[in-house]
This record gives sequence, structure tokens and C-alpha cells, in this order.
Amino acid sequence: MARNVNCVYLNKEAPGLDFQLYPGDLGKRIFDNISKEAWGLWQQKQTMLINEKKLNMMNLEDRQFLEQQMINFLFEGKQVEIEGYVPPVED
Repeated sequence: MARNVNCVYLNKEAPGLDFQLYPGDLGKRIFDNISKEAWGLWQQKQTMLINEKKLNMMNLEDRQFLEQQMINFLFEGKQVEIEGYVPPVED
């Protein structure tokens, strides 16, 4: 049976992650408060950030930047701004 969480990003109850995907206290906070759907949305933004900003995950500063963006996106409701990206126009 799926584990439900009260997702702070979606502001509703939704299926939670199957296991802790991120280390440490932040990982526990994500596991307890973020749904699979919200995590999937973050992964899309994360991929775009890494590619567009040419982040190197071996670089501590780049990892710290990405972690702060993740916190802003998942817990503070801030949208990730990616230079040059224009979302598709819906008809």
C-alpha cells in the first residue's frame, strides 16, 4: 500500500516517496513532506538547471546552489528561474 504524505508543495495529501532519496536532515524532511508528484516536478527543474547553467555536481558550490534551489522550490513556493527558457504557450 502506498504511503501518503501531506505534501507541502502541492498543499494536499498525495502518495509519498518510497524511500529517502536525499541524505541527512533535509532528506528526511523531503521524505516526510514531499510527494512523488512534487519530487518529479523538482527533478524536471533540476535537470533544466544543471543543463542550462552547466552545473558540475563535483563542484561543492554548484551542489550548494542546486540544494538551495531545491529548498526554495519544494518548501518555499519559489519558482526556479532558468535563463533563456520560455514555457510553451497553451492554446
